[in-house]
This record gives sequence, structure tokens and C-alpha cells, in this order.
Amino acid sequence: MAGPLDRRLLRESRAARVHLVVASGLGVLSAFVIVAQAVLLAEIIDSAAFHHASVRDLEGRLLALAAVLLVRALITGGFEFSARLGAAGAMSELRRRLAGHVLGDSTVAGGSELRTGELAAAAVQGVDALQAYFAGYLPQLVLATVVPLAVLGWAAVVDPIAAAILAVTIPILIVFMILVGRGAREQAGRRWGALALLSAHFLDVVKGLSTLRAYGREHAQAETLAAVGESYRSETMATLRVAFLSAFVLELCAMLGTAMAAAAIGVQLAGGHLGLTAGLTVLLLAPELYGPLRQVGQQFHAALDGTGAAERIFAALDEPPAIVPLGRPAERPPGDPSRQPIVLEGVSYAYPGRPEVVLEHLDLELPPGEITALLGPSGCGKSTIARLLMRLADPTAGALRCGGVDLREMDLQAWRSQIAWVPQRPQLFAGTVEENLLIGSDPHDHRRLSRALADAGAEEFVEQLPEGMETLVGEGGRRLSVGQRQRLALARALLRDTPLLILDEPTAHLDDGNTGRIADSLRRIGEGRTTLLIVHHPALAEQADRIHRLAAREITPAGRLPAEPAVVAV
Repeated sequence: MAGPLDRRLLRESRAARVHLVVASGLGVLSAFVIVAQAVLLAEIIDSAAFHHASVRDLEGRLLALAAVLLVRALITGGFEFSARLGAAGAMSELRRRLAGHVLGDSTVAGGSELRTGELAAAAVQGVDALQAYFAGYLPQLVLATVVPLAVLGWAAVVDPIAAAILAVTIPILIVFMILVGRGAREQAGRRWGALALLSAHFLDVVKGLSTLRAYGREHAQAETLAAVGESYRSETMATLRVAFLSAFVLELCAMLGTAMAAAAIGVQLAGGHLGLTAGLTVLLLAPELYGPLRQVGQQFHAALDGTGAAERIFAALDEPPAIVPLGRPAERPPGDPSRQPIVLEGVSYAYPGRPEVVLEHLDLELPPGEITALLGPSGCGKSTIARLLMRLADPTAGALRCGGVDLREMDLQAWRSQIAWVPQRPQLFAGTVEENLLIGSDPHDHRRLSRALADAGAEEFVEQLPEGMETLVGEGGRRLSVGQRQRLALARALLRDTPLLILDEPTAHLDDGNTGRIADSLRRIGEGRTTLLIVHHPALAEQADRIHRLAAREITPAGRLPAEPAVVAV
């Protein structure tokens, strides 16, 4: 588990560097203010209690003390405010990097060993837990370094004996903190692991609730969740016990150190070897010496959750990129798939973490402006070809070219902007039907919107929704059937006026009537653009200009299909 001084965590504070430097500067100022406060307070007590000075005589020192207290309060407020601003910046930057990595070109979403629930817990609770590290532990570490040095330096001037006693207790206190901290770090790692497991398992259960009910396993999963929750509770209580033990050790050491210093001061005062003002100053400074160290211990335990989550975050950030440009960053303009052929030359691909090869030395050409149907059994790699064409992944060997130029040499976003895609399991986002349809399309072309809905066989059921196009769907909205989601996804793809259209089982969840409507309109849909059609339905495959069969990692022309082809799609 990463420690609170892990170098990578420190590097992540670059976004907060200015604020942390300001907080450190204020921490240095606070050390001098603490010493000034103790000196003034000791002089006032000595003058008032033993020299019977009046308020008028003490007026100057009282005003100075009030000013020092005000300055200390301002410094403390500024210290915490700057530290929190820095923490917010560092957390925001870390979450932005994590989101960009997952949503961008990493393999986290596809072949990663990190479970979705675990990743979500790290991105939300994990990053939030790092606030204690950036806003608490790092700034407090500065105070724990500067304040004791200032206190011991001043105490050594006025009372070397008491200063020596205090100085001896500091290493002992630090040793105890290290010993307890090691156990706390291991325990916090187990606690975070239990939380990540609980989050991941709960998400799995929610996503598969219908299946669990169908097989009568919902009660068994409830028992499993209860067991995982009990494990998390147990680890949390163990972590709290270690934290309470640490607080006890710190308080005990601080109390003993202050008591020994007080005894030494008392002996010197009784023997006349030390003035009362000097003795009071050291006594007042002793709690200030141990205060920052105790705070470091508290912030250490508060930061452990964040450092535990940091391991998961760094594991996600360390996932290798799924796509890598050839040489320098790719800046070449993309080819035009509607006018230039797309060619797969000796393409091989294996998913990260899986030993088997999905595609091996595959050759395929998609002629411009034609519909190419791709057939084959489940798992043969048809959908993988679609991923490679969209550059959601790059081949492990071979190349994909458009107009003779490798796709890895082209500008990534410009190439993807030329593609419309219908996946096997389409995703609808939280929002209205219209908002889901208009992702990446012109929001003002209502005529094309109606035409796309009609071509996708979605016009009728959208009109029957309670609020039509304004009906909320996705998370928190109206639940749509798999077939309805499929038709909306197809309409969404048809709205994009792109030269390359990839349809991965566009009618997999549709009835014969809607499948026939889409088959009838497929020629018009594909007019003027290149279309890759991954299908198993004969009505669609017969509309293709070329038909290829993918099996045993080899692709062969299949000609025209018989009336009932015996193929199963991925």
C-alpha cells in the first residue's frame, strides 16, 4: 500500500503546488507567532501575578498580545483555506486524469482487471478521501517540522535543560508514530479492499438483478452482500482501534514530555537558577511543541483511506493505452472511406490479459461506397474488426489503411468523426429521447431526424411515449425494451452524415416486421457511403454488395447466402 509520503502522490500535488507553498509559508510564520505569543503571555503573567503591575502598566503588552492572537487566527484561517484550495485543485486534476484515461484511449473499459464498481469507488470516494492527504497531512507535515524547531530553538536560549528534555522526547514520539503507522497503513489497506469489493459486488448485483430473480438467486446475493458488508464493518472497527491506540500513544508521550520539562523547570525555579518569565515561556511552549506532531498523527490516519484508494487509481492510470500513434503524434488528415478503400493487411489482435489470439493475419477490403456483410460464429472476431476500424484498439500486428495510409498516422478525432456505429448492446444516456438521438448530430435538422426514426423503425413507438421526443430515458428515466433501445441507436447512427457506417447486429433484438423495414431501407441508408454490416439475418445480408465469412481466424468470400444461413453472430 502507498504510504502518505509516496512519491507519486507527491507528484500529483503539482496542481496544488502554489497553494501548498503558500500554506507552507504561513506555517513558518505561525511558528514565530507561537513563540511571540508564549513570551508575551509569560511576561504578562509574571508582571501581573508577582510584580503587581496594573492594567495600565500592561497596556502595551496586552495590545501586543491581542495583535499576536489576531495574527495567529488569520494565519490559521489562511493556512487551512489555502490548503483546501490546493487539495481541491489536486483532487480535480487527479479525477480529470482518471476520467480522461478511462474515457479516452486506455484499456480500462475493455480488458482491465479492475472491476467497474471498484473503479467507480476509487474515482468517487477514493479521490474524495485524498482531501485529508492534500489539505491535512501535507500542510500539517510542514507545521510538524517548522514549529518544533522554532520552539526548541527559543527554549534552548531561555532554558537549555528543559529544551534538552523536550528534544529527547521528540525522537521517541516519532518512533512510536512510525510503529503504529505501519500497522495502521496495513489495516487501512484491508479496509479499502473490503469497501472496493462491496462496491463492485453491489454494482454487479444491481446490473444483474433481473437474471438473479429469474434464477431465484436474489436472496443468496443478499446474504453475500451482508457478508461482504460485515467484513467491511469489521475492518472499519479494526482501523478505528488502531487510530485510537495511536492517539493514546501520542497523548501519553506528550503528557510525559511536558511533565518532565515542568519538573526540571520547577527544580530550577526553586534553586533560583531560572527566572519565572523564562520558566513560564518554556511551559507555555511545551504544548505547542507536541501539538503539530499530534495533528500529524491524526491527519495520517485520516489520509490512509485516500492513500489506499490511490493504489487503485494508479493501477487504472497505469493501464497501457489501447491505441498508440506511429512515431510522432498523428496529425495527417484522415482518408475518405466513401471514396477510398479501407484495407486490413495481415491484421492480428489479442485482447490484453487474454492469451488467445482473436484475429490472426487477416486480410479484408471494404470497397468505397459499397455494403460489405461480415458473417461468422460467435467469438470469431467480427465485433473486434469493428473496434479496430473505429480505433478503439490498434492491431497487435498488421495495419488498417484508408487510401493507402495507416489509420495510426491519421488524426484520431478526425477519423472517428467520419464513423457512425450501432453496437450490439447500445447505451442510452440519462436525458430525453431527442438528446440521445442528437449525440454528434445537427440539432436543427428535424426533417433528417424524422427520416432517421422512420428508417430505424422507431417512429411509431417514439410517438406513443408519454412525452414523445421529450420523454426521459436512460438512468432514472423511462425503461425501454432492448429492441426499442436498438432502434434508437440505429436512428442515432443514421443521423450522422458520415462516410463510414458500422452496423453490428442492428436487428439482433427486433421482430421480423421491423427487421424487414430496415432491410428495405438499407440500400438507401448506405447510398454514398461505405457500410460494414455484421449480421446473421438473411434479409439484411442479401442487401450487401459483398459477403465475407469469418471462421477459424480466416476470412473468405461467401457469395450470396441461402435462404436460411446457419450462422450465429457475436
